[in-house]
Amino acid sequence: MADLPDLKAIMQDAATMVAYEGPFDDTEVQQWLDKAIEQYKAHGHWLWAVVERRSSQTIGQCGITWQQVNDQLVLEVGYLFNRAFWHQGFATEAARACLDWAFGQLGAEEVFAIVRDTNVASMNVAIRLGMTIRTRFVKHFRGIDMPHFAFAITRQNASQWCGRGLGADLKH
Repeated sequence: MADLPDLKAIMQDAATMVAYEGPFDDTEVQQWLDKAIEQYKAHGHWLWAVVERRSSQTIGQCGITWQQVNDQLVLEVGYLFNRAFWHQGFATEAARACLDWAFGQLGAEEVFAIVRDTNVASMNVAIRLGMTIRTRFVKHFRGIDMPHFAFAITRQNASQWCGRGLGADLKH
């Protein structure tokens, strides 16, 4: 619950949340945090806070979640950052660390990144991670049908892309 103010700073910013059709209100942010707590209890993981080492400031969230892609339940690396920290490599760095964790700790054979088809910056992160598009599908969220791409990388292909940290820590 102590992360709620930092989470609000991210999720209540209109530019940050454009792929979600706009900022979340207080209730939606609280529901997001409640879901995180529920997923930690059920699976032992979800999105972690990303803390910038030099300032100890929470700058985003990144982690491994279970998501539905068509009829398949998949592990996904998700990332969402405070707009002030975009285009500095933090999302790629944190997502690489999460991929390392998913392949090493969970024994995953494949990890996905689910990206709205209008979110070019997040697509570029997935591409920098060595992921390729596997399928296109529609998610229904906040009353809207939102086309998404499902990028993925296998354990076999991940070794050349992962394990290159730059300066942020994951906190869980």
